[in-house]
Amino acid sequence: MSRRATVTRMTAETQVTVEVALDGRGHHDIETPVPFLTHMLTQVARHGGFDLRVEAKGDTWIDDHHTVEDVGLCLGGAILKALGDRKGLERFGSMRAPLDEALLEATIDLSGRPYLVFDIALPKAKVGTFDVELTKEFFQAFAVEARCNLHLRAISGQNLHHLIEATFKAFTLALRNATRITRPVDVLPSTKEHLDG
Repeated sequence: MSRRATVTRMTAETQVTVEVALDGRGHHDIETPVPFLTHMLTQVARHGGFDLRVEAKGDTWIDDHHTVEDVGLCLGGAILKALGDRKGLERFGSMRAPLDEALLEATIDLSGRPYLVFDIALPKAKVGTFDVELTKEFFQAFAVEARCNLHLRAISGQNLHHLIEATFKAFTLALRNATRITRPVDVLPSTKEHLDG
């Protein structure tokens, strides 16, 4: 079973293509005009064991918002598409990831119902040229298109780079667990016998 998908989004603001293979080896080819986002997507590929290709262009002369959001939309859509009928799916994942003083927790349910809880206090500031408030925008976009329930919570941390990177790592580890095939391949992981969406 090949759990691979490609999603492309073309608008007047961005041109984004994301290709993901869930059962990969962490290979990645990521090109975005937002260096910090590129760095975070590399974490997703490497720590998730996903093969990931991202090509993104956007109106970054305005700001990075449209590009970051649309990459989140495409990644979420590609994950959903790659899951197929979701039979045999673990469905749930919960992990913590530390980075020095920062400790972040991510819990995900690939339920078919989009919802984000983002319990991370990030100021209106920058890491390099990256607006840290775009972290929430990325995960909101991902949750909508992946149709997942995603909870992200900071347990500790002060350094903004550490907080955001640990968030992406915890998210990735939880996603890796949730996307595994751990049940009989004819079993849908729902008492409803139906995953919404």
